[in-house]
Amino acid sequence: MNRPASPLLHDYKPSAGKPAKKTKPLLWFIVGLGLPLMGVALIPTLRYTSGNVPLQSAQPAPGALPEMTATEPVSPDEVFSLTADSHIATGDTHDFHPPLILPAPEYDSILLTIKSGDTLDQLFRRNKLNLGHLAAIVKLPEAGRHLRMLRPGDVFEIHHDGSQLVSLYRELDLTSALRVARRESGFVAEIIERPIEIRTRRAYGRIESSLFESANTADLSEKTIMNLAGIFAWDVDFALDIRRKDDYYILYEEIYQDGEFVVDGEIVAAEFNNNGRTFQAIRFVDKNGRSDYFTPDGRSVRKAFIRAPVDFRRISSSFNPRRRHPVLNTIRAHRGVDYAAPKGTPIKAAGDGKVIFRGRKGGYGNAVILQHGGNITTLYAHMSSFAKSARVGRRVVQEQTIGYVGSTGLATAAHLHYEYRLNGVHRNPRTVALPEASPIDDEYRQQFLSTAEPILRELQRYKRTQIAALALN
Repeated sequence: MNRPASPLLHDYKPSAGKPAKKTKPLLWFIVGLGLPLMGVALIPTLRYTSGNVPLQSAQPAPGALPEMTATEPVSPDEVFSLTADSHIATGDTHDFHPPLILPAPEYDSILLTIKSGDTLDQLFRRNKLNLGHLAAIVKLPEAGRHLRMLRPGDVFEIHHDGSQLVSLYRELDLTSALRVARRESGFVAEIIERPIEIRTRRAYGRIESSLFESANTADLSEKTIMNLAGIFAWDVDFALDIRRKDDYYILYEEIYQDGEFVVDGEIVAAEFNNNGRTFQAIRFVDKNGRSDYFTPDGRSVRKAFIRAPVDFRRISSSFNPRRRHPVLNTIRAHRGVDYAAPKGTPIKAAGDGKVIFRGRKGGYGNAVILQHGGNITTLYAHMSSFAKSARVGRRVVQEQTIGYVGSTGLATAAHLHYEYRLNGVHRNPRTVALPEASPIDDEYRQQFLSTAEPILRELQRYKRTQIAALALN
């Protein structure tokens, strides 16, 4: 077999002046056996390169050892690809010892949850953390305002080494967080982004007993079903107008973070079918970030007034010109609607307007009267107390709190008495034709129509699939 000499014997020659001594058979056996074993031991060290893929050498013939020559140098990359237990021989023989990688230090961590009345100073003292570090952090412009304004439920993640603060982390909102870390030069603070992923989900609901029962069946959250009711509140009284077999179709957002579901987002588009009437709404966000819902042709789904200015349990008395008064026991016209609700329930302005009366008003008890455009006034009576912002002469916006439910004046239980007057004449708040809010601004009209069309098509495709599925059942 013509095989190159081992690199270990490449320069060996017997002395020219002296004949080679005879070697004992045992020594020759050891040398003859040892050198091939050393060659085999070196094979693994020559099979790796500095890359991620092993070097694919040619396969030796059966029974033959791979060729090794002393003229093939080993690159530094090959050296650093070896493990801590490996060594390599070059022209000179050296042992290789890779650099020692120290593990990152581990620190203790605690979660500080803010409760009513808590301060960070108190929590630092309670957990034996360095108050000097807290004082230094509060002085940082990026951190100070987020540490002084605390709310119950806020959570701070603290890493520390004994009493020494190492880092502090606080989620500010869904997309940002405050991070403070200790460096050699002192503490540094930064606001970091928390990326989110928005996914669109579709849902169908059919009412058999109640809106909320249908939401549970459709696996919709309370937040989303309340948003749906809010979108169509101007056209549908969800306490009184709902009928069995009413149904709805929704496209809405789900927000994910780090691959995990966080919370439901906004409704993108929806259709509600109520007692033979169909209502559709599509969300639009303008360049200033303001969002609202419009019909497919750009009309606002809002009205200038809401039907019910309070979250009520039931209507305790309807508009009735010949109602018998429950306290006076006489036939006396009831020129408004009574909404039964717990004492203290917020009362909302039915529309944008100006406060023209606030105070005690005979049998109405504590009352507020608002003046609106179009010579419309609304009255809210039997309040337990008034909102501070609703003072005579001030303007309020639709759904702004102006007072709280009570039973002052001629009332047998806590409720809101609500009146709607047009040109001084009482109208039934539940049936009067309400003026519409302004349509989408001309500046955005074309943009809205172009973006609404594919959204509406998607909603209608989903509707067809649900109708087909119901037909099969």
